[in-house]
Amino acid sequence: SLPLVMYLFAEFDDAANLLAANPDATTISIDEPVEIPKNQHGRLQEPGREEDDELLGTDDSDKTELLAGQKKSAPFWTFEYYQTFFDVDTYQVLDRIKGSVFPVPGKNFVRLYIRSNPDLYGPFWICATLVFTIAVSGNLSNFFIHLGKPTYHYVPEFRKVSIAATTIYAYAWLVPLALWGFLMWRNSKVMNIVSYSFLEIVCVYGYSLFIYIPTAILWIIPQKVVRWVLVMFSLCLSGSVLVMTFWPAVRDDNRRIALATVGTIILLHALLAVGCLAYFFDAPELDFPAPIIPAHNGTTVITKSQ
Repeated sequence: SLPLVMYLFAEFDDAANLLAANPDATTISIDEPVEIPKNQHGRLQEPGREEDDELLGTDDSDKTELLAGQKKSAPFWTFEYYQTFFDVDTYQVLDRIKGSVFPVPGKNFVRLYIRSNPDLYGPFWICATLVFTIAVSGNLSNFFIHLGKPTYHYVPEFRKVSIAATTIYAYAWLVPLALWGFLMWRNSKVMNIVSYSFLEIVCVYGYSLFIYIPTAILWIIPQKVVRWVLVMFSLCLSGSVLVMTFWPAVRDDNRRIALATVGTIILLHALLAVGCLAYFFDAPELDFPAPIIPAHNGTTVITKSQ
């Protein structure tokens, strides 16, 4: 221990000599922790933009989410490339369906549910289920309307499946494609326009159609008033999801263009709902030919169907 004591005294003498030569020198004790100043990289947030950050997300939050949900890149001709679009679990799909049926006022559907991991699994199967639901319910509705008429013979209309599939899948893909192109075009002219990815827009439109599945089942009820109440209720729910998603993206654009964009989105959505109801369920009454009943005296009697 004697060499150690001599070493400490030698260090103390060196420190004393240093202070004598330079009184302003700073000494650091071994027992005191060294505090390293942190470099502050934060930026001041502009007032009045907190709502936009909540609805659309800041650049930092978007980068964090994209990095958190980053998928492995693969060539587009491989199966692995398309497999990433279906990489969701049951809880995520159910959560997004719940968000489309019960929209939260002031919350962006993409920001809240989609952006971390957009998928095509939900939109694909929702559209497929809606196609068969509308086709089957339309046939059942036609059957119940004409049930009991002696001249009516039920014949399943399988062509309604292909018509419903063409209409719904064209709407779920072509309208998002047009909207995505429009947002990209406006983004090149207006700085504050937010351009969602094509996959995110398809995802929003696909999940917004879920409410029409139970609605199409209830359309079997042969009461026009009930049907129109159901279609208006479903249109308000699904339309509100689209408005709350795309209005924050275009509201900084020219006022007329922003209102026209949202109005066009609602109009096309309403045309789909009303068109499906009018074509598949509110079919015109069929004019059946009157049956010919042979009489006993050799003449024929034509009865008029009511």
